[in-house]
Amino acid sequence: MSVRELVVLGTASQVPTRHRNHNGYLLRWDGEGILFDPGEGTQRQMLRAGVAAHDLNRICVTHFHGDHSLGLAGVIQRINLDQVPHEITAHYPRSGQHFFDRLRYATAYRETVALTEAPADADGVLAVTPSYTLDTRRLSHPVESYGYRLTEPDGLRMLPERLAAHGIQGPDVGRLQREGRLGDVTLDEVSEVRRGQRFAFVMDTRLCEGVHALAEGCDLLVIESTFLDEDTRLAVEHGHLTAGQAGAVARDAGVRHLVLTHFSQRYSDPEEFARQARAAGFEGELTVAYDLQRVPLPRRR
Repeated sequence: MSVRELVVLGTASQVPTRHRNHNGYLLRWDGEGILFDPGEGTQRQMLRAGVAAHDLNRICVTHFHGDHSLGLAGVIQRINLDQVPHEITAHYPRSGQHFFDRLRYATAYRETVALTEAPADADGVLAVTPSYTLDTRRLSHPVESYGYRLTEPDGLRMLPERLAAHGIQGPDVGRLQREGRLGDVTLDEVSEVRRGQRFAFVMDTRLCEGVHALAEGCDLLVIESTFLDEDTRLAVEHGHLTAGQAGAVARDAGVRHLVLTHFSQRYSDPEEFARQARAAGFEGELTVAYDLQRVPLPRRR
């Protein structure tokens, strides 16, 4: 069976706490695994979450602040130690190439795996696979930062009542799907568009056009909410979002499931983030992320 879920490896901003590791998020998308922002300690969090190096197909880094990238060295070396048999592609801001190089070769080890570097330097498509298109948008942070979005191609959903009305059943259904017509009946008459699922990952940023573009129509949006609304001035100064801003983005974008994360250590009550996102008018499913949590993509409508 195909699995689409987010495995939360870490949820802290800037520094880890007793209960929150540095950032780290694995998206399981059918048979692929995409690791986002591996902060310090990600390799151990993967072990605790039951995630293996063999599960990884892509690594996506939003920017090169330490809480989003210091785990790269350990993850890359573990990929090589375990001799992952397939190619792994790494995406990151091209302006941070020197940081990526330092982390990739932080210490001596034996390279055994093909790690393809595919950095981003502009908005646009990074990869197209049969299962999804991966694209990126520039965000607003003191260092260059990009968010990521997966979009599944639209498909078709067969409508049983219309098939029955035309007396189409059994092998004829497959023939109609392959050929587009069966006698006088066209595929369009007995099917409807099945909208592809959409996922976005938005980390350290102020409100900007890229945030809204990434969030638009998402089934699952993972977004930073470092600060509470009473500290909006600090959020703007340091290039972050508040819980209320994240909630308003999700509200306006029609997000189905909102995952808040990247919390400042200054706050002791995680549920206040949820309260402020709700106060901003978001009415969909809402998760205040915690380490080692698993969040499935919403079921198709």
